[in-house]
Amino acid sequence: MLRFADSPLKLEIPLFSARVPAGFPSPADDHIEGKLDLNEHLVRRPAATFFVRASGESMRGVGIFDGDLLIIDRGVTPQPDDIVIAILQGDLTVKRLKKVRGQWHLAAENNDYPSLPMGEGDCEIWGVVTHSIRRHCGR
Repeated sequence: MLRFADSPLKLEIPLFSARVPAGFPSPADDHIEGKLDLNEHLVRRPAATFFVRASGESMRGVGIFDGDLLIIDRGVTPQPDDIVIAILQGDLTVKRLKKVRGQWHLAAENNDYPSLPMGEGDCEIWGVVTHSIRRHCGR
């Protein structure tokens, strides 16, 4: 069941001012820069925002992987080339919105998957993907 965030709770998490090198480790820096509320950075319209988990491999080309958390904003008007959540023949799907020779398509970002033409009445755009959060790193 999809639930919309009416008024997300403020959840401030410490933000350290030190940058973490991806090379050689450096001594720990205990200086906290401040608090960071991810809602302030990721959710513009709480009443129009929902979250879903990506499933499958069709959007790997844009960095959306199986298990990633997608943040969807229903208040954004879909534009050509946006990544969208759509209902196609009763099923949710995440694809790129494309216009090809005058017809709208839901395009995969993986050559192993076909582009899906949007027929009259069998497809509805539910919202625009505004962020993708990777589920895990190597676990």
